[in-house]
Amino acid sequence: MTTRDLLLEIGLEEIPARFVRGAMDQLAEKIGKWLDDSRIARGEIRAYATPRRLAVKVSDVAEKQADLNEEVRGPSKKAAYDENGGWSKAAQGFARAQGVDPSELYVKEVNGAEYVYARKSSAGAETYGVLAQGLAGIIASLSFPKNMRWGDKELRFVRPIRWILALYGSEVVPFEVAGVQSGRTTRGHRFLGKDAEIPSPAEYEAKLAEQHVIVDVDKRREEIVRQLEQLSKERQWTISVKDDLLEEVLFLVETPTVLYGTFDPSFLNIPQDVLITSMREHQRYFPVLNASGQLQPYFVTVRNGNDVSLDRVARGNEKVLRARLSDAKFFYEEDQKLAIDDCLAKLETIVFHEELGTIGDKVRRIVSTADKLSQLLQADADTARRVNRAASICKFDLVTQMVYEFPELQGVMGEDYARKLGEDEAVSRAVFEHYQPRHASDDTPSSLVGAIVSIADKIDTIVGCFSIGIIPTGSQDPYALRRQAAGIVQTVLDRGLRLKLSELFDLALEVHEAGGRMKRPADDVRKDLQDFFGLRVKNVLAEQGARYDIVDAVMGAGFDDVASAVRRAAALSASAERSGFKLEVEAYNRVSNLAAKAEDPQAAVDPSLFEHAAEGALHEAWRKASASFSEAMASGREADALAALAGLSEPIAAFFEAVMVMADNPAVRRNRLALLSAISGALRMYADFHKLVL
Repeated sequence: MTTRDLLLEIGLEEIPARFVRGAMDQLAEKIGKWLDDSRIARGEIRAYATPRRLAVKVSDVAEKQADLNEEVRGPSKKAAYDENGGWSKAAQGFARAQGVDPSELYVKEVNGAEYVYARKSSAGAETYGVLAQGLAGIIASLSFPKNMRWGDKELRFVRPIRWILALYGSEVVPFEVAGVQSGRTTRGHRFLGKDAEIPSPAEYEAKLAEQHVIVDVDKRREEIVRQLEQLSKERQWTISVKDDLLEEVLFLVETPTVLYGTFDPSFLNIPQDVLITSMREHQRYFPVLNASGQLQPYFVTVRNGNDVSLDRVARGNEKVLRARLSDAKFFYEEDQKLAIDDCLAKLETIVFHEELGTIGDKVRRIVSTADKLSQLLQADADTARRVNRAASICKFDLVTQMVYEFPELQGVMGEDYARKLGEDEAVSRAVFEHYQPRHASDDTPSSLVGAIVSIADKIDTIVGCFSIGIIPTGSQDPYALRRQAAGIVQTVLDRGLRLKLSELFDLALEVHEAGGRMKRPADDVRKDLQDFFGLRVKNVLAEQGARYDIVDAVMGAGFDDVASAVRRAAALSASAERSGFKLEVEAYNRVSNLAAKAEDPQAAVDPSLFEHAAEGALHEAWRKASASFSEAMASGREADALAALAGLSEPIAAFFEAVMVMADNPAVRRNRLALLSAISGALRMYADFHKLVL
């Protein structure tokens, strides 16, 4: 089978950096799927992208489609014949749809049922002949977060298409999209390069490199990182490189050249986070830190071009940054004139949600919820006082000019301003921490005050939204409720809080019911909260490496105490490797199965009714194990609790070997079921052992 390489490049006006990688991957996926669906054998797919182009190269694309020879099932035999024994309209319609004559239909039995079948056969077409329509359709089908139209074109696309390069081997694949005719010409760097003809797909990267374009995404990233590391070594700097900023810069340049500039050291009097945010978010600059993590009066950026006149480029960037930092300094100094009470008063005019009131209303709910949490967690008086104050002022910085300009600094500025205005250190820190964790990899609050206010804020939002019918479905989660629920779970675990989810739900619902804004019954909201948080706990267990069946078994016994669920999963994961664990689980499941037949699961065991020594032995083993189990569970030693249950394995086996549980004597039968019910109750507290796959 002869093959050729396939190359498609879509040339565009500069694409927003945040759209490029997704578009590149989408193009590669669509081309691969189209070739596979078209029965065209292929080799490796490589995707390329720069701000001005999306491209895919497919190696070893067969020159001909595979021949089609398939069997297609049609209607049942009963529906395929009419009353005269001829083909029914259904069968004739099936034959037309498959492009065969009705006389070619045949009946075949599958799994005891008879159906009509047709065999379709056709020779594969030449690949070159089908590529044009396929590639044009792929381009038109690409989707983006935002589209635009240009001129009188009907196509909606991320940016105007300026050229299309389409080669199959050395031949151009001719087609047109949005008035642009495909060819073999690409365009180099906007200022350093020029148009270039590509003789074959194999020469694509090299020809673009001659025109100052590093089209391979990984190679371009490696070059940026290499230059950053070289500059860092030469200047003995620590250049703070965040992956998301590096990703954005990667798709802003075609030929990267790293350079640095300076700014007035007097700006360092502004909080470091303000300066770093301004540099990263507005200018796409990398901050420079010293060995102790303190910001230095330098910045690093990446030019889309060569190293000619870098000093002039640096001066231009310095001028722009000076204006940005001057704005930040002005905002910061103006904010110093505010009083916290004045800020809190302004929160009464900002709507949080039209059905949940203002930010001021939300703050009052946070305060009430946080106070109840302090009581529930038995916080001391000083901690409770700090929690109340932190909750009362946690949102005051939302009305400052700095947070208006940089929303991502909410909490950061609140901590700084609160400290400068004389608030307690723990209160100031909690204003920052109550937003934590902001994302999956963020830290949870390090202080108890911050943790309580953080949980109060997040559960208020979740319960408030659920109470008015805003519940995440599919990918829709505009209020980030999943992230906030995960943050609560992680905070409870990291801080080791003795807090049950049901207790948290109840106190938050109590606060919302008192506010009179709930649109749904509290019981319905509580059930939805239980299901919603259950998924978050399952994710935590899975992330910690628990097998799916262990996760299901633990969740089956309940997850109200999240920390206990995590420890039970860890204990089961460790025990699953033991050779005797399978026999133990089988014994547990046999106990549970029979215990389910008890008329009164709470009935007491009467030792006087024992007829066999094995009954007394199991009862005594259970009496000892029960005490150890309960004490271990109460003190958070779930592994010891499982060990206590494991000691019952042999007495259980001996019990079943010696007696028939469902004895003819009703009293004896009830007594034996009562013994098994007592053991089953402990098993149900620990896990649903039936769900373990051993």
